[in-house]
Amino acid sequence: MRFNGLTKGFFVLVLALVTWAFFDVLSPYFSAILWAAILTVVFNPVKNKLRTALGDRNGLASLLTIGIICLIVFIPLMAMLSSLALELSMLDTKLQQSTSKFPEVVSSIFSHLPRWAKGFLIEHNLDSATQIQKKLSEFALQGGQYLAGSAFLIGKGTFGFAISFGIMLYLLFFLLKDGPYLVRQILDSLPLSDFVKQHLFSKFVGVTRATVKGTAVVAAVQGTLGGIAFAIVGIDGSILWGVLMAFLSLVPAVGSAIIWVPAAIYLFATHQLWQGLFIVGFFVVVIGLVDNILRPLLVGKDTKMPDYLILITTLGGMEIYGINGFVIGPLIAALFLACWNLFSGRDHAGNAESLDEEFIEEGKNPPEL
Repeated sequence: MRFNGLTKGFFVLVLALVTWAFFDVLSPYFSAILWAAILTVVFNPVKNKLRTALGDRNGLASLLTIGIICLIVFIPLMAMLSSLALELSMLDTKLQQSTSKFPEVVSSIFSHLPRWAKGFLIEHNLDSATQIQKKLSEFALQGGQYLAGSAFLIGKGTFGFAISFGIMLYLLFFLLKDGPYLVRQILDSLPLSDFVKQHLFSKFVGVTRATVKGTAVVAAVQGTLGGIAFAIVGIDGSILWGVLMAFLSLVPAVGSAIIWVPAAIYLFATHQLWQGLFIVGFFVVVIGLVDNILRPLLVGKDTKMPDYLILITTLGGMEIYGINGFVIGPLIAALFLACWNLFSGRDHAGNAESLDEEFIEEGKNPPEL
């Protein structure tokens, strides 16, 4: 059987090769494209409300939405990164000024460690206060320089970062403006029934929105509360530790414990008993409640996945895809479950999720030139 002069099999091969080449060309800007799509999914309801208020002026509504995203996401993020860079610089200065207490603390902690932990530290040349102080100072200095470069767009690697950021904003505008039409074109090209296509795309939108919004809220709450707790007990660099705890809260269950457990050990080792007890109690009770109540409500409930699956897929996703993995991991898991539920018959045309009528109608309109 011929298909426009070519066999169907050969055409499928050409289609596969061209598709592979297309995605290979896009791969250098994978993160920019991914986050443009994620921000479109999260802020599309905002754009729709603005479009209605502006008399269906879709382009202007999309542009204003990007302005809102910059105001509530990018500008605060840049300010936070600059503050973090300053904190790291101050930490480097303090570490350079050796104190008599630091070697005593290191010696006290080292003497109480199990044999395997001592062996690990010795193997990595971290068995003395001088070496630990040197490593911490190098980390603070390099981290501060990197964050300062990222925050103010100066320094090594700036050109690539600026290009990726520009591509993301440029693509974000067109995805906000023409997203429904593009989605409709993609769905129409897939050789699947309408309810299957709509069900899978609805899962994609729901899981992406829930994961990003839920994780962002949990991270902000944990980082803020953790930084305040560190400031109360007099630990220097509360902004630094708060930001690190917010970042580590992307990993469910473990998260901020990577920061506060060593801090509590340090406080107890330096005989600051009430401070150590306060840190342990605060993080176990308050931060534990935040993680165990907010995360299931904001992430687990909307993704309709158990907590253990979210934990495993988040860790696996971040292992493979880096920071992007905290979205990609749960998303792959949700689509995996959705596909198998469709295959087994648990989900069918009678109970599968579908796109809302407004999105379908908007998708019928071609892009404005």
